[in-house]
Amino acid sequence: MTLSRKRFLSGLAALGAGMSLLPGAPRGSRAAEPPAGPAGTIGVTTETAAFVTSTRYEDLPPELIALGKQHILDALGLAIAGQKAETGPIVRRYLAELGVLNGPSTVLGTDLRAAPRFAAFANGVAIHADDFDDTQLAVAKDRVYGLLTHPTVPTLPPALALAEALNKSGCDFMLAYHLGIEVATKLAEAIAPRSYEGGFHSTSMCGVFGSAAAAGKLRGLDAKQLRNAFGVAGAQAGGLRENFGTMTKPFQAGHGAEVGIVAADLAALGWTAAEDILEAKRGFFASFGGGWDPGAIVGRLGRPWSLLSPGVSIKPYPSGSLTHPAMDVMAGLIAQHGIRAQDVAQVRVGTNRQMLNTLIHHRSRTGLQAKFSMEYCMAVLLVLGRAGLGQFQDDVVNRPELQAMVARVDFYNNPDADAAGADKMRSYVDVRLMDGRTFSGQGDFARGSPEKPMSFDDTVAKFEGCADFAGLPRDRAGRIVSAVRNLETVPDMRPVLMGLFA
Repeated sequence: MTLSRKRFLSGLAALGAGMSLLPGAPRGSRAAEPPAGPAGTIGVTTETAAFVTSTRYEDLPPELIALGKQHILDALGLAIAGQKAETGPIVRRYLAELGVLNGPSTVLGTDLRAAPRFAAFANGVAIHADDFDDTQLAVAKDRVYGLLTHPTVPTLPPALALAEALNKSGCDFMLAYHLGIEVATKLAEAIAPRSYEGGFHSTSMCGVFGSAAAAGKLRGLDAKQLRNAFGVAGAQAGGLRENFGTMTKPFQAGHGAEVGIVAADLAALGWTAAEDILEAKRGFFASFGGGWDPGAIVGRLGRPWSLLSPGVSIKPYPSGSLTHPAMDVMAGLIAQHGIRAQDVAQVRVGTNRQMLNTLIHHRSRTGLQAKFSMEYCMAVLLVLGRAGLGQFQDDVVNRPELQAMVARVDFYNNPDADAAGADKMRSYVDVRLMDGRTFSGQGDFARGSPEKPMSFDDTVAKFEGCADFAGLPRDRAGRIVSAVRNLETVPDMRPVLMGLFA
């Protein structure tokens, strides 16, 4: 059952914050400051802190807990596989040179342990290294569908690192994780879209607050301390989309994961910051977005939980989510018509302008660039018949037959896709063969989205693929799956993580 309004408001009263919630503005309303309200109206930073500190594990709906286990398992597999990325050895060397590999928290996929903030950083980088992690789905018409945040990557690593360091239970860990997800996703829905359109990387920008919420919950911060932690986190929000296709994109995600622990640790020691950092005139919403929509967050935390509605996609391919509908269409056309690469004269993929503005690597030469290349994603399915972790490596991307097929792909703006709205990933795919035949299809949503959800078994299959790619023994992979299925029965996360990952 969700947190009751009575208990939530009583928590606010105990904080001396007033007795009424800020009335929400209509959807689409943007203002740099909260709308004026009656005496006793509270700010959204205070409301968010009260929500985090008041919510108990018993308040989480059973369906949310079940769905969360899929996303947790998904992220664990990605963390293991991410250690094989180019960023993996660099991060491990960096931590070694800092002298922090003597802490209580596991660096997933390795036998290393570090101080919690550094374990969270390393695991955040690893989870996002292959751009295969879950994706928050926007539904407002003024936003690009699927391009709000990757919500698990900045929230699971701090929750996991602190749960292990502080000997917390599986229920404690899941509660902190869900609170972090909810805060990050609601902030991403609320901030004006200018933030993303102007070049900010929302996963890190909004994720620092989710990270702080998760860390603060496990640290047992009170609401005032948590407001200060949010202020510290806001001072470290950031990330730039220009870094997409480089190692710095996962760095930004890892930074977001680390920031929450730093903020919570400092706040626990008495560090102060602006306690209205979200809504203040020169605060987060105003500075990063130029405005915000109170109706997207005020009174809506946990009502419903964003992971349940509108949902968060589990990725079927290790590439930018905007490539996925077209990839599903292409895979279907290949299977249905027996299309062979050598018979293809041209491929045309038409999407809206926002998708073209994000998938910027038209002639990719690295695996990281290929993840943001519609042309490569079409080519790899045609030439190799699959698009998994092994197909987004530098040596594969530069194979002559793949580069030749990339040159035959025309990625263009289709006005019909614009008309369908930015809240869809409308993709038109046309494959013209050498003999003149053309096969066509269109898609709005990919497998793994709430419209075409993965089952737990589907997520297990993805996890096993990541584990195989990383060389994790099958028996250990099976034990990890079993542990995630039964997280609510775990009394202490530390021996579980030490036994499975160390």
